Amino acid sequence: MVATDKIALTLVIVGALNWLLVGLFQFDLVAWLCGGQAAVISRIIYSLVGIAGLWCLTLLFKKWKRD
Repeated sequence: MVATDKIALTLVIVGALNWLLVGLFQFDLVAWLCGGQAAVISRIIYSLVGIAGLWCLTLLFKKWKRD
């Protein structure tokens, strides 16, 4: 697994945990840490998580080598 894949998976996990908090407790951790959903840094994080999700789609179709 290359570094890009690991970074993308990490961001997707962060996004999934954030959505879990939103779904269970109506608490948006990213917005809380960054000053609201409309804050520039929040929008950057949301965008990076979305791009990482798109990147992870490629992992579904990747052929993995067995060591």
